[in-house]
Amino acid sequence: MADVPDNAPQHCPGTASEQAGKTSSCEGCPNQKACASGDTKAPDPAIAEIGAKMATVKHIILVLSGKGGVGKSTFSAHLAHALASGLLDVDICGPSIPRIMGLEGEQVHQSGSGWSPVYVDDNLAVMSIGFLLSSPDDAVIWRGPKKNGMIKQFLRDVDWGELDYLIVDTPPGTSDEHLSIVQYLSSTHIDGAVIITTPQDVRKEIRFCQKVKLPIIGVVENMSGFVCPSCKNTSQIFPPTSGGAEKMCLDLDLPLLGKVPLDPRIARSCDEGKSFLNEVPDSPAAKVYLNIVQSIKDYCSNRVTEEQSTT
Repeated sequence: MADVPDNAPQHCPGTASEQAGKTSSCEGCPNQKACASGDTKAPDPAIAEIGAKMATVKHIILVLSGKGGVGKSTFSAHLAHALASGLLDVDICGPSIPRIMGLEGEQVHQSGSGWSPVYVDDNLAVMSIGFLLSSPDDAVIWRGPKKNGMIKQFLRDVDWGELDYLIVDTPPGTSDEHLSIVQYLSSTHIDGAVIITTPQDVRKEIRFCQKVKLPIIGVVENMSGFVCPSCKNTSQIFPPTSGGAEKMCLDLDLPLLGKVPLDPRIARSCDEGKSFLNEVPDSPAAKVYLNIVQSIKDYCSNRVTEEQSTT
């Protein structure tokens, strides 16, 4: 969790928990007295600092998935390309964004206002732990508190400047990192989450968003059939086991933003560090992507209008 100190025992309940300093796992911890006193339940001062740092970012969008391998990072990269925005990779143990964006080998530089992101173009900035590793093959083997500390540092220290959109590529599943990013961004304006799935189900990820009161912009069904480049017929490579994303969205009253078909050229463009939307703009997958991007932009615009009308 985001509120677990680096020197805490393995089963620490977290400094903000009602059980802080009171459980058997707290015995012998150097923080036990402070936790039991209630002093640690004060808000993390970094939350206010992050709010001030992010004041120049108009819209923040999280990209989530229930499991790995569904194309979440690929979607995040294409969304960032289409919106000409900032892209923050908080998949600490599996950073793939530098390769997808064609930025492997790049390094982060520090200025008086914080860390400078790496730029693909003048209007597309990227930050990832991949830029801090000596080699793309280096393994990041960190426990939760250290990963959360890295996420906090990214949010507090990266100087994005004026941004219309910040896309946050999260790890798969629901873990410490997800709780941390929602907590640390609580003083900012998170527009919501886009959930990526294959034709299988992602109800657990949706329940997570509901529990932490994170708005859901919509669901994207990725790898939704293969369109033959010759005959144009669509074949189901991953047949839905429970009705697919469309049925799930109907059941849960959620927007289905689009169904992106499989296209080998997407993987190839990612391996080459190029934008699929620029390389093959007339493909069926690219057209679906652009419709999804427009839906997300409309959602963010409508959200701003609604907030202005209530103030």
